[in-house]
Amino acid sequence: MAQVFDRSSNALARFSLVLTGVIVIALGVTLDQLQRSPWVTRQGQRPDQPVPFSHKHHVEGLGLQCQYCHTQVEKAAYAGIPPTKTCINCHAQIWTNADLLEPVRQSWATGASIQWIRVHDLPDYVYFNHEIHVNKGIGCASCHGRVDEMPLMYQQNTLQMEWCLNCHRNPAVNLRPTSEIYNMAWAGPSNDKPVWCTSTVKGGATAQDVSCTTTEPSGKGPDVAMMQISSEAHGPTSSDVPPLGIAMPASYVKFTNQMDLGKYLTAQYHIRNPEQLSSCETCHR
Repeated sequence: MAQVFDRSSNALARFSLVLTGVIVIALGVTLDQLQRSPWVTRQGQRPDQPVPFSHKHHVEGLGLQCQYCHTQVEKAAYAGIPPTKTCINCHAQIWTNADLLEPVRQSWATGASIQWIRVHDLPDYVYFNHEIHVNKGIGCASCHGRVDEMPLMYQQNTLQMEWCLNCHRNPAVNLRPTSEIYNMAWAGPSNDKPVWCTSTVKGGATAQDVSCTTTEPSGKGPDVAMMQISSEAHGPTSSDVPPLGIAMPASYVKFTNQMDLGKYLTAQYHIRNPEQLSSCETCHR
C-alpha cells in the first residue's frame, strides 16, 4: 500500500504544535498587557471636563484644603463632587466674566448640575469607602497622587484589584499619622526628619488615639500628651495607678523610616490583615 504522508509530515506536525503553543502564549501575554494598559484602566488620561478645573491652582496656588470641596470624605463612602454653590462662593466675586466659567454661571442660574466626568470611576460591583481609609491613616496622595501638582486631574494609579491587594497585603507602606492625611508632600520619616508618635488613650476613633509630631518632644508644654488613666482597666485595688484625670508625660517612640512607622500605626489603628479580610463583601457588594 502506498504511503499517504511523506516523512517530512512528522516534522511539520511537530512544528505546528510548537507554533500553536507559542501563539497561545503570545495571545495570553498580549491580553494580559492589554487589560493593564491605560487603554483599559484609563491611567494617566485627562478627560475633557465642562470646566478645566486646576487642582494645582486651587490647592498649591490658593491653599484650599481638600475638605473645602470634598466635604464628605471623612464621614461618607464617597468624597463627593462639590455643588455649584461651592464654586460661586469665590467666583461670584472674582473672574466673574471669564469665558471658562460660563458653565458655572449657567449652572448657578438654572439650578442644573454641572456634568463633570468622573476621573476615578470604579466598577459598580466594587465598594470603596473613603471614610474608613481616611480615618485609618491613608493619605489622599496615596491613591490620587500629587493632586496639588495636577493642572488637569488624571488617574494616577490603575485602581485594579491587584493594586488594591498590594496595599492590603502590606498597608504599612502607605500608613501615616492622621494629622498628615491631607499633606500631599508627606514622604514619611527619615534620619533627617524623624517622627515621634505616642498613644494618647483619649478614646473615640482608634486612629485618633495616636498623636504624632515632627518636633522632638521636650517633655514640657504641648509636646506632653494628657493621658487619662482609667481605673476600671486595672481594677479598683491597683495602688500604683494614678487617679482618674492625672496628667502624665506620654511615652513617645521615634521613627526614622516608613516601614517601622507603618508597622506601629498598623497595630495602633487596628488594621486588619489579609487573613482577617475573609469576606468578599468587604469590597464587593
